[in-house]
Amino acid sequence: MVAAAVVLLLAGVAGLAAVGGAALVVMAHGWFQERGLGEERRRLLPPGDMGWPFIGNMWSFLRAFKSGRPDSFIGRFVKRYGRTGIYKGFMFGNPTILLTTPETCKQVVMDDEHFVPGWPKATRKLVGEKSFLTISREEHRRLRRLTAAPINGYEALSTYLRFIEDTVVQTLDKWAGMGEIEFLTEIRRVTFRIIMHIFLSSASDSVMEKLEKVYSDLNYGMRAMAINIPGFAYHRALKARKKLVAILQSVLDERRSQDASAAAKDMMDALISVEDDKGRKLNDEEIIDIMIMYLNAGHESSGHVTMWTTLLLEQHPEFFQKAKEEQEEIRRNMAPSHTRLTLQEVRKMQYLSKVIDETLRVVNISFVAFREATTDVKINGYIIPKGWRVQLWYRNVHMDPEVHRNHKEFNPSRWDGSVPKAGTFLPFGGGSRLCPGNELAKLEISVFLHYFLLNYRLKRLNPECPIRYLPHPRPLDNCLATIIKVPPTPA
Repeated sequence: MVAAAVVLLLAGVAGLAAVGGAALVVMAHGWFQERGLGEERRRLLPPGDMGWPFIGNMWSFLRAFKSGRPDSFIGRFVKRYGRTGIYKGFMFGNPTILLTTPETCKQVVMDDEHFVPGWPKATRKLVGEKSFLTISREEHRRLRRLTAAPINGYEALSTYLRFIEDTVVQTLDKWAGMGEIEFLTEIRRVTFRIIMHIFLSSASDSVMEKLEKVYSDLNYGMRAMAINIPGFAYHRALKARKKLVAILQSVLDERRSQDASAAAKDMMDALISVEDDKGRKLNDEEIIDIMIMYLNAGHESSGHVTMWTTLLLEQHPEFFQKAKEEQEEIRRNMAPSHTRLTLQEVRKMQYLSKVIDETLRVVNISFVAFREATTDVKINGYIIPKGWRVQLWYRNVHMDPEVHRNHKEFNPSRWDGSVPKAGTFLPFGGGSRLCPGNELAKLEISVFLHYFLLNYRLKRLNPECPIRYLPHPRPLDNCLATIIKVPPTPA
């Protein structure tokens, strides 16, 4: 209850950068912004409510997620106003339109002309003003073209694969001799080590340790309210970002002083050397913000998805066995002299890919995305006013029984022989702002599961442990478990 009260307090003063009545006046202006639309535009607003003064709908949002019933938040809107797929509310200190169906989400996610990123202040400041999350449509296209090959290109992924494979093999063997471990904590350390090697292959262990500690503080504040006061997560996270930027800047300065003709060793080298068709290269701020963003996608998200996929397979022996048989078949078809995975083998893991997709659908690591309307836009006969924030509720799309039959059931076979209709499956977002690191993330997860399925099992100590849903779904005990090595299946 104390934690809930603290979070409620944060929600009530969202956006404060300093103590003072002026900030409350600004928030009050935002609260009454609906009145400034005029009678005609107000009548075109979708159904919904603006919640409590200043707090808005944050109390019901937090209550739903903290009670272990996250879907009840949107469920309340649907029950009161019908399945319109579009509702008004007041979230994170802003008047907001909530979109909850494939049709409404698809319309916004594909419309870069009328919608720009509208992430909360904490996310924008901590990820960086030059990251993919916050930049303009033109800059986003430029950065995406420049970074496609260094991050998701075939040659880059082939290079990263060897280190990922070595790390996974060594780590699983070590875990099997450790007894009880926090599986989520350990897998996050593994994904952090992998992504940092991809970024900075030659960084010392001391640099790695500093980065991991600093990044943990930054990541925790990324989902907090933007209150820059000592003692609050956002304040600690801002200090952590400064430290993280300083560390990355020192490595950048060292790299730039080296022989420019040397072959690229890692992602930082690749980002330093890449240039567009006009000969322009990325500047330091762009490189650093890109790397901080990928730290989140390649470390935080990959770690959680890997944990949940492992747990869901363990809970469903029939799916575990089918996935294992696929990995055994891939191994049998490899040449006797061929002991390492290649991207060709990874791309043959078709059933495992369905397992990962189904995990992404059920678990919803990224349950909502944020946009802002640049002009009045009509959807389903309702208006989204210029300047209002828009929340795309991916979780509701993925858990909607009218979209996905038996929506609460984990069933990888639902993807057999079918391509999801546009807007019905959005784990990496969509449109031009589709997560640029999705291929790298799935590579990490697939390699881990390949070796786990072949040689290991996981036994949870608290299989009925409650789940915490913010900032990401996770067991409260961080998945206390033992990893058991099993003998190989006879050929």
